[in-house]
Amino acid sequence: MGVNVGQVAPDFTLPAGDGSRVKLSELCAVGQVVLVFFPFAFTGVCRSELRALEAMKEQFANEGATIVAISCDSPYSLQTFAEAENLTFTLLSDFWPHGEVCQAFDVFLEDKGFATRGTFILDQERIVRWSLIHGPGVERDPTLYLEALQY
Repeated sequence: MGVNVGQVAPDFTLPAGDGSRVKLSELCAVGQVVLVFFPFAFTGVCRSELRALEAMKEQFANEGATIVAISCDSPYSLQTFAEAENLTFTLLSDFWPHGEVCQAFDVFLEDKGFATRGTFILDQERIVRWSLIHGPGVERDPTLYLEALQY
């Protein structure tokens, strides 16, 4: 399975920690979306990556992009994590059916039960314009996402 550059990303609706349900196609209709899959809330590398994204949130907005982070944590865990880390971008839960969206993007580690680090930049038609996948312990550099948005 999986989604490659140039392909249309599957549409999905996932819960956010605040109880709302977020649909990918509705986000894309507004502008580019940076989908950031991560293994777990409250872990070292994930904290560092998501803090860096929060610090650069305005730069992404200036490029017309919305940041959306997804993990297999429960919506409640993600809400608590967002509050603890002062994260203001959208965090979505792929908790149930467990990892279904992560699987569709081929970033779900079946043997471990969580997502690896995958990033996808989608345009307004949900076409993948750029992607990057790293192993669970490898921190990503969000400046690469900004560079990709500028081309």
